Amino acid sequence: MLPFGNTFRAINLAFKSLLLHKLRSGLTMLGIVFGVFSVIAMLAIGEGASAQAQQQVLALGATNIIVLSVKPPADSAQAGGGGSRGRSFGLQYGLLRSDYRLLRGLPSIVGAVPIREIFSETRYLQKTPNARVVGCTSQYPDMNHLTIQQGRFIADADEDKLLNVCVLGAGIAAELFPFDDPLGKAVQIKSYRYEVIGITQERTASAAIGGSMSGQDYNKDIYIPLKTFQVRIGDRVATAQAGSFSAEQVELNQITIQVREQKDVLPTAEVIKESLTRTHGTKKDWDVIVPLELLRQADQIRQIFNIVLGSIAAISLVVGGIGIMNIMLATVTERTREIGIRRALGARRSDIVQQFLTETIVLAGAGGLIGVLMGLATPLAFEGIQWIVEHFVLDAATQNSPLSKMFTDMHPKINWFSLPVAFGISVGIGIIFGIYPARAAAYMDPIEALRHE
Repeated sequence: MLPFGNTFRAINLAFKSLLLHKLRSGLTMLGIVFGVFSVIAMLAIGEGASAQAQQQVLALGATNIIVLSVKPPADSAQAGGGGSRGRSFGLQYGLLRSDYRLLRGLPSIVGAVPIREIFSETRYLQKTPNARVVGCTSQYPDMNHLTIQQGRFIADADEDKLLNVCVLGAGIAAELFPFDDPLGKAVQIKSYRYEVIGITQERTASAAIGGSMSGQDYNKDIYIPLKTFQVRIGDRVATAQAGSFSAEQVELNQITIQVREQKDVLPTAEVIKESLTRTHGTKKDWDVIVPLELLRQADQIRQIFNIVLGSIAAISLVVGGIGIMNIMLATVTERTREIGIRRALGARRSDIVQQFLTETIVLAGAGGLIGVLMGLATPLAFEGIQWIVEHFVLDAATQNSPLSKMFTDMHPKINWFSLPVAFGISVGIGIIFGIYPARAAAYMDPIEALRHE
């Protein structure tokens, strides 16, 4: 019972001593409070950003492999195009329909979706928004995690019969038909009219990945059967602008491939690269994106991000500890006569060390506890900042920018492991920076201390 009684008495005396100078104790505690809060808040923001990035990668499919057409540099493109055919039809590059037939025959592949896309003006009455027109097959929604809100998606029969039908993304549907039901209506793309047979559910836009895959806003897409795309629009896209003329010929922009299991993803990706290298030769007009690899990279970046943010925040804890040591040294000087009296009455050096070290621990522990409570409020505070920025800082032009959407869509995620760690570090720093002042008090000469005025 004696050690417990001594400890309780030391804590009680520590509180009384600290409360004698409330303002000074409070200001000293602030360093620890904001240090603990910044550790928890920064790790929460880092976890939120990482979760957002991983969610975007997962949306591509952990068992998917994405093969893209890549426009080569001007010099290599001209060299690769070569021949009279290249001059006749403009720049030719990218994936071929023969590549699709080759790749879908690989044994580990369970599904493959060829995709052809262009950006084009669409028309309904007086409304003419730009949209991404995507020629695809019926497997596209499963591969890309799209959900149909109204109607249906493109069927194999639509493609076989070359029907002029389309499925609208939620955003383009709202622009073209703000008050009408789109189903059964016809929208014009190029020179043809397409009947609307379905509307997709709204989906968060994906961010750009690397230098090969640009960000995609699925809400601005219009989907038509791939064979209809090939017949009505064709492979060649000509652009006339400011007196200049350019033409490109691409058969497929993308092939999304699905394998049976995750363990087959990386070996299959290597086989795909070897196959395309053989068929395309030295012309690097394709690229292979493996979401599984991106997911692993995102997890590694998350760990590095957390270490960096945690280290930066920990510096403020060290600064708070230096502030505690500074104040405790001043306190020792102020209470020199008290220390001399206690030593004269029989207090041991260990008792003096315990007294001042307990005050330091109580100061750091109280600051750490307040910092933890503030850290727990990080998600709520961040949502408030997002609301203020969205309604009072961003204008209509910048709200839809990738950076703005990344900020407004981010949700901090509390790393529960950081709570005891941050609190433990705050107490540890209190002990480390409190030892020197406590020993300085304990090793004072009692006689000199009693003479101090």
